[in-house]
Amino acid sequence: MATVRDLRDRIRSLKNTQQITKAMKQIASTKIRRAEELRRQSRPFAAALSEMLRDLLTRAGHVDHPFMNPGKEGAPSGIILITADKGLAGAFNSNLIRTADVHRREHPNVRWYSVGIKGRNALRRLEQETAQFWPQSRVDKRETARAIATRVSEDFSAGAIGEILMISSKFASMTSQKPELRKLVPVEPERDASAPEGGAPGSVEFEPSPEFVLEHLLPTYLEFTIYAALLETDACFFAAQLMAMSNATDNADQLIDDLTIVMNNARQAAITKELLEIVGGAEALVS
Repeated sequence: MATVRDLRDRIRSLKNTQQITKAMKQIASTKIRRAEELRRQSRPFAAALSEMLRDLLTRAGHVDHPFMNPGKEGAPSGIILITADKGLAGAFNSNLIRTADVHRREHPNVRWYSVGIKGRNALRRLEQETAQFWPQSRVDKRETARAIATRVSEDFSAGAIGEILMISSKFASMTSQKPELRKLVPVEPERDASAPEGGAPGSVEFEPSPEFVLEHLLPTYLEFTIYAALLETDACFFAAQLMAMSNATDNADQLIDDLTIVMNNARQAAITKELLEIVGGAEALVS
């Protein structure tokens, strides 16, 4: 049975840990507001870009662009795995890594592009080579997204990969962040069921040509899609960390209360034992 001193030391240690979890909770609470604001600000541009691309692909018909054509047959799939640099966020990173591992088991021929230290380390443990790594903690995420888009585009055009996929976290709510696997390239046109077959010819004009418009729009679409995923992963990470640190603080409170009760009982038992020894010694002297 633990002594009063041991229990007191454990309570002191828990209080120190609780101070750390409280501080991390406050930091996550502050950072998630900024991350959520950036994510919210990117929505209008992302929606407009997606609508413009969908409308262009629907009405332009077949366009000869590398992103619109199937990749090299037999080439590995290029997967952009976006995780966080740090942990202490519950199952946030492990859920993303598990999604990547499941896909790897089903489709062994893959080429990895890792964003975030946790993802890179997990790929090393799985004995998977990473074509290139980018830290998540870089301040300029737009520059990071541009670098990622440039590298995967070059590899796709060169035939090093046959398609571009992305595994990132989807922000459902403060308590729910779900891994998401998306196919980015080749871009597949979405047909509107209400529109006539082949679109409405002549209703939209492209100057100088649809190929010219798409040549500039598709790289922007890829870059901004990756940029939005980086922002969303940040928001998901801080939301998960906020919940994890909140739970850790509450659990520390509960443990401190339980150990305090045990310590008080142990101290009372020790006092009772000492009193019984004193009484027993006094009775022995009297007799």
